[in-house]
Amino acid sequence: MGKRKRLLQEKKSEEEEVPIELPALPPPRVRDSDEPVKKKGKWMNRKRVLVLSARGLTHRCRHLMNDMRSLLPHSKPEPSKERKDDLKVINEIAEVKNCDKCLYFESRKGQDYYLWLSSIQQGPSVKFQVLNVHTMKELKMSGNCLKGSRPLLSFDDSFNAPHWALIKELLIQTLGTPNHHPKSQPFHDHVFTFTLLDEKIWFRNFEIIDMNGKLAEIGPRFVLDPVKIFEGSFGGATLWDNPNYISPNTHRQTIRKALGLKYVNKTYERQLAMKRRPDQLVGDPTNEIFQTKAPEDAKGQEKQLFIRKKNMK
Repeated sequence: MGKRKRLLQEKKSEEEEVPIELPALPPPRVRDSDEPVKKKGKWMNRKRVLVLSARGLTHRCRHLMNDMRSLLPHSKPEPSKERKDDLKVINEIAEVKNCDKCLYFESRKGQDYYLWLSSIQQGPSVKFQVLNVHTMKELKMSGNCLKGSRPLLSFDDSFNAPHWALIKELLIQTLGTPNHHPKSQPFHDHVFTFTLLDEKIWFRNFEIIDMNGKLAEIGPRFVLDPVKIFEGSFGGATLWDNPNYISPNTHRQTIRKALGLKYVNKTYERQLAMKRRPDQLVGDPTNEIFQTKAPEDAKGQEKQLFIRKKNMK
């Protein structure tokens, strides 16, 4: 039996087709396993931005702060600070968090919003009043961008004065995302625009739709009115004071005075109208003809008139 099986296997092997042998290709010069691993770029600019607020922040200003945190991948959050604490405490918090820039939001009287932009190490710091705040959830614009993408910073040509140039440099160092940041994306798909109008900075955030310059607004949008520039971080000598700045209390006081003057003018006009009016109004003398007395009030000869009327009937 073993010899018969061996013969059958030899016949089957002869009947099978012989495969065609192809010429061997030369091996590649560099194999995939030998290729060097592509290393990520070095994260040289290790700056971080501390974003925090004071207690008692309104819902609108809190949403604005959350929008800024989402737009800045190099930001670090921090719980709210007590109002009674000195602003210099923020410098210690930033040093613990390894942050060299800071965005500090605060509100007063539930309607006035302020923003501190500070360089922690050596200063300077700028205090802004935030006006016309509109958050991303409120606007519901058609624009959109990926979280962590790096923004382009676009400034108006009017940032020429020394104080505006200092504010511009501080905004670039704070809001610009460092290259090769671990939490950032390696591309640009939105742009921050800073326009100088009426001595105020108008902030807008746009999505880059097309390379031809087509944009779509994302939000948020707000206006920064600079109040003062200080030499140090959250204090120090005043480098520049805005002469055109009007505090909210003064603005509301002028509005109340204008309303008060409106009431005073009305009362004064009413008094003049009373003075121009004569003491006694002179009517038509012929109206006395149709004035008659009742029979009960008639006396003397006037009674004879009513008696005659009765007899005639």
